[in-house]
Amino acid sequence: MRTILVHLESSPVLPSILRCAWLLAEKDGTYIEGLHMRPSQPDVIAAGADGFIAAAPDLIAGFEQEARERADRAVAAFAGFMDEHGLARTGAPGRPLADWRIETTGGQGAIGQHGRLFDAIVVGRPLYDHPAPSVAALESALFDSGRPLLVAPPEPPPTMGRHVVVAWNGASETARTLAFGRSLLRAAERVTVLTVEGGSVAGPTGEELVVALKRGGIDAVMRHAARGDASSGERLLAETKAIGGDLLLKGAYTQSRLRQMIFGGVTSHILAGAELPVFMAH
Repeated sequence: MRTILVHLESSPVLPSILRCAWLLAEKDGTYIEGLHMRPSQPDVIAAGADGFIAAAPDLIAGFEQEARERADRAVAAFAGFMDEHGLARTGAPGRPLADWRIETTGGQGAIGQHGRLFDAIVVGRPLYDHPAPSVAALESALFDSGRPLLVAPPEPPPTMGRHVVVAWNGASETARTLAFGRSLLRAAERVTVLTVEGGSVAGPTGEELVVALKRGGIDAVMRHAARGDASSGERLLAETKAIGGDLLLKGAYTQSRLRQMIFGGVTSHILAGAELPVFMAH
């Protein structure tokens, strides 16, 4: 990965997003761009007593002020991140650079569209008790960009990528994630291929993947976990924590997104509960 897009959204996870972006850039990045999506002015109207429809300037002004303040906070955080790591907006070839962009938009689709220009996109894991990070932004980046995502956990991780755990289920989505994350696997001190009982689709086994990775110069080891009473997602996260993994590679939505919303699924569980960075693609 050479260029990284970072979702700049004022949220409790933003420090972790910036931390993960830097840890990723340290391994393989030369340019980091922060993207803040500022909502466009809503069409707010009000009905008067005589039936006259008029604009609501006070509501619009309040909306615009809040949008400006959110943008200012996000950009200030990114500017501080640049200062902390000595990142310049322009410089000599080969030097890590950074910049930011504010996109006025009526939705979250801009990150998926603009993200097509980058090698990876860093977003935050949604929180159950906070409206941001945005689920819509994550899904736009995942489904519309054609690029891999690095999903930052709620708290900034101390390390990332020393011990990479591959959540292998034999699916094409996971194979695509592995292709995107090949440089992360090569840079890791340890690589573990993790499978969960009953959690695979028709495809190569974890043992076959280990052999294939070793042929490519990646010294991976195999680990198989019994499912027990836990779900596949719960077991994946528990096993990854138990063996000290600090980055999880996982294909996203092997089952349809709608099915996972209704019945649950591994991706849905991981996006709801992962406490470590997750690298994923669809």
